[in-house]
Amino acid sequence: MPKLRILPILLLLCGSPLASAEVYKCVDAEGRTTYTNDRNLGRGCKQLSQDQSVSSMPPPRAPSGTTPATAPSSPAFPRVSPDTQRSRDDSRRQVLEKELTTEESALEEARKALGEQEAIRTGDERNYQRVLDRLQPFKDKVELHERNIEALKREISNLR
Repeated sequence: MPKLRILPILLLLCGSPLASAEVYKCVDAEGRTTYTNDRNLGRGCKQLSQDQSVSSMPPPRAPSGTTPATAPSSPAFPRVSPDTQRSRDDSRRQVLEKELTTEESALEEARKALGEQEAIRTGDERNYQRVLDRLQPFKDKVELHERNIEALKREISNLR
């Protein structure tokens, strides 16, 4: 019996060496720095010493008077004309409304199936928990369709 008490303590002491992860600093061709502890991604990168302190710096601020929405973008960044964007938004709205209609009809079918199952009483379900277990998949399906409908309505309302 005393050996059984000592065994967990020995396992704890022997099995918990200090956590030491190798950290690599990688700088790409454009000067961006990334850090990784993945040995496969760290190839060609410089391994940092373990005694180095870690600090994080905030990202550089945008020039005064600009916000991320008004910051100048790269000239190579593709522009879309307002008419094209409007056309894309309209087609997206149509797709979302079609999905919403489909989900609403699926919800009605799921509610109907749940109602039919609630009306069924079998003789072997004397324990009420069995009834609840039998009905749970039908309730889950109703809840799933309700959540989908809420998400689709939210998505439609977010369109411009």
